[in-house]
Amino acid sequence: MSMNQANTRCKREPKTTRLRIRPFHWAACLLPLSLMLSISVTGCSFNPSKSPSPSGDGRVRPEIQIVISNLGMTFPEGMDENDNRYLSYIEEQTGLDIQVNTPPTEVYDEKLDVIMSSGNLPDMLHAYEPVWFDNYVKQGALLPLDDLIDQYGPHLKAKIPPEVWDRVKYGGKIYAVPSLNEVTGIELMYARKDWLDRLGLDPPETLNEYYEVIRAFAQDDPDGNGLQDTVGLTFTANLGRSSPFFGAFGTQLDTWFERDGKLVYGNILPETKEALGFLARLYQEGLLEREFPLNLQTNLSEKIEYGKVGLFSATWYDTRGPIAANMKQDPNARWIPLEYPAGPKGDKGVYGIDVIRGYNVIPASSTHAAEVIQLLDFIASDYKTLKLGFENEIWRQDGDRIVTDFALHDESLYRGIYQSLVDVPDETLFKLRLDSLGDFNLYNNIQTIHRNIMPNAFYGIPTPAMGKYNENLDRLEDVFVKIIMGIEPLDAFDRYVEQWKAAGGSEITKEVNRWYESESRRMGNSLGLEGGER
Repeated sequence: MSMNQANTRCKREPKTTRLRIRPFHWAACLLPLSLMLSISVTGCSFNPSKSPSPSGDGRVRPEIQIVISNLGMTFPEGMDENDNRYLSYIEEQTGLDIQVNTPPTEVYDEKLDVIMSSGNLPDMLHAYEPVWFDNYVKQGALLPLDDLIDQYGPHLKAKIPPEVWDRVKYGGKIYAVPSLNEVTGIELMYARKDWLDRLGLDPPETLNEYYEVIRAFAQDDPDGNGLQDTVGLTFTANLGRSSPFFGAFGTQLDTWFERDGKLVYGNILPETKEALGFLARLYQEGLLEREFPLNLQTNLSEKIEYGKVGLFSATWYDTRGPIAANMKQDPNARWIPLEYPAGPKGDKGVYGIDVIRGYNVIPASSTHAAEVIQLLDFIASDYKTLKLGFENEIWRQDGDRIVTDFALHDESLYRGIYQSLVDVPDETLFKLRLDSLGDFNLYNNIQTIHRNIMPNAFYGIPTPAMGKYNENLDRLEDVFVKIIMGIEPLDAFDRYVEQWKAAGGSEITKEVNRWYESESRRMGNSLGLEGGER
């Protein structure tokens, strides 16, 4: 996943983005009602009657129609999702004529629903939401893929681990080709070392030390311009970039934790109330930016670039983005990674993201399912070209390292639209690629995050109650921002917990714990079997 791709996919930054990953829903919530009501099949029509086109050597190329996200990418002038060098390359290598539809990212999930109900279906859709995938499998709308993968997907079988295949099975049958995340998490703390030095402060480690630095950055003129125009701490809308501060209290939003042998939802833990109380204190004292509920990623990046923010929860790729832009604007700016804030009980960490980042599914009515699997298998097999770009043009091998032409690399980032359909992590290539992008500490950032992940204890397919209640339960979370802003008292959290349980949360919890008990038995049996073999 490129930096731009990651930035697009990390939105609430999810249920798998608090960059966690209910992709795009946060943006859809900001759209005018008139636009939301106008969502239709516009831009989602297909032409299955189109005649197959001949290839350059005169052979007829089968046509397949796919729906994928453009990941917020832009194309060089004169190119688009159906006319560019990388799609042409894929078509030449596979012998396919690929028609690509890219619904707007802001309403991507809604568009997938519109397409599935239209009766005019493509040959493949790439979905991000487990609940969406679960819903259409149970409707019988998707094709089981086992036989097709056995026949046409040798690279898919070799590169996607068995335990991941297990997570896209229903009744023992595979219903999606998954795309995997290269990284286990997104956020880590960064601060301006030059501001710390000017104010005589050490890099903070404990939550109390963080409080002092945040206060000083907000009130003590860290940039030395004589104005009180800097921000102590900021988030993005919907509490994006807040994960390390919940981690300091031993919790994470939208994450399941084991407590006394049972799984409990992080949102309703007492520790979450403590974290909200701490953030409400920051807001009341003017140390947490007043405008944070309105911040989008672009707003945050601009504030960092132009020297208004000196401490924030960065993404692992922000060192190549707004942090680098700030150092270009201000040659005296120096940024350093920090330890995650350690809370009252020594807790610290950040949310993890799911191993599955997307689902390639084939509607049951498709007549080109074999060709779709051939396409996905090729993407998995030609990982290097599609991930890095064309060799000896965008990059070249120089001994044991890769040298990248940054300008050409950035110009052709759109290739990730296709490559990310089947991301199959390669640790060696991953480090070489990141190191080739310049001295931005990217690989080390990722390793720091990995060491501090607070994993989600639930990783099964969505339970029936999740599909039934999740949308309404998500709306209840609005109270968190209201508590932080002082619109609601801290005790409103207790009311939220009761509402969450009554509105379906208790039912979800029962189902999650049934899964947990079953998984524990399965793992116990597996370990016992291995022990016997040894």
